[in-house]
Amino acid sequence: MSEQCMRASVLRPELWIETPIGPMRAVADKTHLIGLEFHDERPDADPDAESSGGPGRTAPLIQIEAELKAYFAEESAEFSTPLRIEGNDLERKVWARLMQVPLGETCSYGDIARDTGSIEAVRVVARYCGTNRIPVVIPCHRCIGSDGSLTGFGGGLWRKKWLLRHEGRMRPVGLFAEERP
Repeated sequence: MSEQCMRASVLRPELWIETPIGPMRAVADKTHLIGLEFHDERPDADPDAESSGGPGRTAPLIQIEAELKAYFAEESAEFSTPLRIEGNDLERKVWARLMQVPLGETCSYGDIARDTGSIEAVRVVARYCGTNRIPVVIPCHRCIGSDGSLTGFGGGLWRKKWLLRHEGRMRPVGLFAEERP
């Protein structure tokens, strides 16, 4: 998570959420999710401790916990938790475009650069994907190299690969795909 988000978490509620690819820390204020980050392990000594950054669980923390549990259980990929997305105009355009990439599909950094009107700034787009403070919800893991290679992901390439495979299993294929029970 960015230094800005880390500072914010000192004063804001946070929640640790267990996932199949390691714990995630969610940080929110009373109305919006501010950050979501992957960890290899929980740093706190008490694994039952839920909130350490502020005055308890807020509505966005409760909502993102439920949405992430459904996502990792392959039940839903819909996220409607209100987000506090901070950044310059191009960062916001990049993140908005990433949220349009359908479940189970990928795009290249060049695609995003073209779609946001900054084709000459492919590396800038890659950097903005890397500074995404709300991974999974803003699906920067769906952005790959123009040659189809997996490139940078703040949570680690192994998590990016896992997320893409996970989403591939979640997406029905074809008009007559059967729904899961």
